[in-house]
Amino acid sequence: MAVVSSLPGSGAPRRDVDSAASALADALPALHRALDRLVARDYALPKPPEGHLNLLRHVAEHEGTMVREAADALLMKPNNVSALVSQLTEQGLLERRQDGTDKRVVRLHPTAVARRRLGEVHALQVSHLTEALLSLTEGEMDALGSALGALRALTRGLRSAAH
Repeated sequence: MAVVSSLPGSGAPRRDVDSAASALADALPALHRALDRLVARDYALPKPPEGHLNLLRHVAEHEGTMVREAADALLMKPNNVSALVSQLTEQGLLERRQDGTDKRVVRLHPTAVARRRLGEVHALQVSHLTEALLSLTEGEMDALGSALGALRALTRGLRSAAH
C-alpha cells in the first residue's frame, strides 16, 4: 500500500501535485509553441523573437524603465537585455532617452511602431485563443476560468523563487 502525504500548506496529496506539475510542464510549452506558430504564420512581418516581444511589452507597460529594472523584471542578465535594447533601437522599436535629472541614467521608451506591432501580435494571439476557446465545452470553459487565478498565483510563486 502506497503512503500518500499531503504537502505543507496544501490539502492535496503529493502524487496529485506531482501529476499536476508534470501535466503543466508538458501542456504549457506545447500551448505556447502552438500559439507562437499560429501568430508567426499569420503575422504580416517576420514575427519578432519572444525575447524581443517580452522586452517591448515590459517597456510599453513600464515606460521609462532602465535596463537593470527590465532585466530584473524579465529574469534576464542585464548584459543580455542591453544587447536586446541595442538591437531594438537599431530596428527603430525602442528609444533610449537621458533621464531629466540625472544625465548618466538612460530610460527606455517604445516607439509608435513598437506599440503598433505589439498590438498586432496581441490581437493575433487573442484571435487564435478565442477561436480555440470556442471549441471547448461549457464545462471545460468553467474549469479553465477557475484555473486562471491558480495559474496567476503559480506564476507569482515561480517568479519569486526565480529572483
